[in-house]
Amino acid sequence: MRAGVAAVLLLLAASIGAAAGSRNGHLAGVECGTCHLAGNDFDQAQASKLLAPEETLCTRCHEHAVQFSHPTGFAPGRTLPAGYPLDWRGDLSCSTCHLAHGQEPGLLRGTEHSKAFCRACHEEAFFSRMKDAGISLVLSGHLHIHNGRGTHDIDAYSLQCLACHVDGHDRGGAVSVGRNGILNIVRGAAPHPIGREYRDASRKGSFRPEHEVLNKKIALPEGKVSCVSCHDAYTKDHGRLAASLNRSALCLSCHAR
Repeated sequence: MRAGVAAVLLLLAASIGAAAGSRNGHLAGVECGTCHLAGNDFDQAQASKLLAPEETLCTRCHEHAVQFSHPTGFAPGRTLPAGYPLDWRGDLSCSTCHLAHGQEPGLLRGTEHSKAFCRACHEEAFFSRMKDAGISLVLSGHLHIHNGRGTHDIDAYSLQCLACHVDGHDRGGAVSVGRNGILNIVRGAAPHPIGREYRDASRKGSFRPEHEVLNKKIALPEGKVSCVSCHDAYTKDHGRLAASLNRSALCLSCHAR
């Protein structure tokens, strides 16, 4: 399932014993009271009582993990396997898939990885209906990457998109480097730059102030124009636009009239 790095902060009974006994896992250096309502005096009965929702706590360290990840905070329309618990509200949360104090890479529950992990909850038909047969979702449940920074100074999310969307091999467009060294995504007739500092552009005029753009839910990771500024990668309709093109609504989210 939107993989890799989102932390979870809900301690469930299945993991408390190991976490309390060895403080070697994830969050080992963080005070219990940072997340738990009971501070350092929590026990199995009230360990799930947190200072804030998991999505809020996780994003303190994992910025954008919720925004560009598998959806959370909703009641699934099916019964999940016993090894993938819901939160106290009956909603799917970060800890449905991850162990807050786990030690394995990705902190994933169970022993499965990649598509086998996703299929614990999703049937094959779920993937076959997608444009890319679910490849993008299986590769990473979380659009996040730590490698390759400095490549044309683009943001981390665009770097991950470029793993597939490059040189026209992606069935949806191509990415090219212009003569001025600016990366452009080419779809249709007009190229659009990515990896550029939005704040610098807005200071020059003809662009809306940064706070107005963010209020329209247009993402600017690291303050840059990104692939995920205009596209929602983690949906059944992979690459869906963040806003409608009707009357140029998406374009006018950033470009002033």
